Amino acid sequence: MNRLGPRIAALLVLAILVLATVAAALALRLVGPPGPGGPGEQRAAASLALVSRALDRVPAEEREKFIGTGPIRLSSEQPAGEQWPEGSRSLERALQRLDVHGAARLVHRDRGPPVAALQLADGRWLSVDPGMGPPPWEWPIFAFWMGLVTLCVAGLAIFAVMRATRPLVLLERAIEAVGPDGDFVDLPEKGPSEVRATARAINLLSGRLRSAMESRMRLVAAAGHDLRTPLTRMRLRAEFLPEDDRSSWLTDLEELDRIADSAIRLVREEVDSDALAIVRLDHLAQDVATELKEIGLPVTLDRLQPARANVRPLAMKRALRNLTVNAATHGLGAALSVEEAWGHAVLTIADEGPGIPPKLLERAFEPFFRIDPGRKATVPGAGLGLAIAREIVVRNGGTLSIANRGSGGLMQTVSLPLASPGPIK
Repeated sequence: MNRLGPRIAALLVLAILVLATVAAALALRLVGPPGPGGPGEQRAAASLALVSRALDRVPAEEREKFIGTGPIRLSSEQPAGEQWPEGSRSLERALQRLDVHGAARLVHRDRGPPVAALQLADGRWLSVDPGMGPPPWEWPIFAFWMGLVTLCVAGLAIFAVMRATRPLVLLERAIEAVGPDGDFVDLPEKGPSEVRATARAINLLSGRLRSAMESRMRLVAAAGHDLRTPLTRMRLRAEFLPEDDRSSWLTDLEELDRIADSAIRLVREEVDSDALAIVRLDHLAQDVATELKEIGLPVTLDRLQPARANVRPLAMKRALRNLTVNAATHGLGAALSVEEAWGHAVLTIADEGPGIPPKLLERAFEPFFRIDPGRKATVPGAGLGLAIAREIVVRNGGTLSIANRGSGGLMQTVSLPLASPGPIK
């Protein structure tokens, strides 16, 4: 039970059960059968005292008519049953405090509550039935009544709690509805006033967050684009430098240009995206391998099983190209394979390179990450290939993971949910 609503409801129901139990116990204590020093004893003593004083004013021959039938009885013998010595003595003391003297008995019967009896001056026994609790055969009815009351009150408490925590549930659903691409889904502004207010506030917040994110991303893209103008001027000036300095200057300028271009592409993946379509992942792998072979990169196809995924085709192709280029350049060759496994289309890219130290694997997806920042890069690149690829894969509802192979090299794995049958783009 990890949600707030059920916790509050359970707490209220528990409190109601405890309150009902305490109230029932207190009621039985107050209106139950007599016992030593309890309210029942005081009630029995008061009843006996009142009736005995009234009988003193009635002629002996009229006493039977006066008493009649009911909980008060007059008999020549004490009530039948087992006498309770301790209760009898306590009842006598209670009668004495009321200035009534005589032998008193508290008798247990086979059925029903105990009977309190007082011996009058003429030797007869006056008995009263002071117990006001339910008779034994009515206890199931009493228990059913208490259970019904508890159930009804608990139901009302649960309804009230669920209604009060509905805005929190709405907030939880809004957070769960955030897609893998980070987009917020607008909530319908309908229902009770507090739900409408919560939905309106969440929609307003999501709109402002979306605008702020897009604004920052476009600012970065604009900065990367503006860098190209001074880079072009610097490249032109570098042409007039002496031959010894010219090549190093041009190399550094080319690296800066790649960094700016990679930053712009990363931002475009955040802000702009093509439409979803069902594609054959094995066909996409073949296209990427063919393109990279044409430019001289060592790329091979291992096993390709038909696998369909609902993705953004251009973005996914760009991601696979980045991953394959990484494997072909840094890993001395790339081998692509596609298969279906556990309801997913899985594409793996294996290489024969040195791999990545285990402690640095988690950092491999950080922008501008290099295994050895202090070492000059022997392969051109800005360090954004994996970051861009992961961003694309996650936005398409998939996962990207990397791991060192036992036989050496690195294994890059792209897993995407299988698409249902439909037209293929």
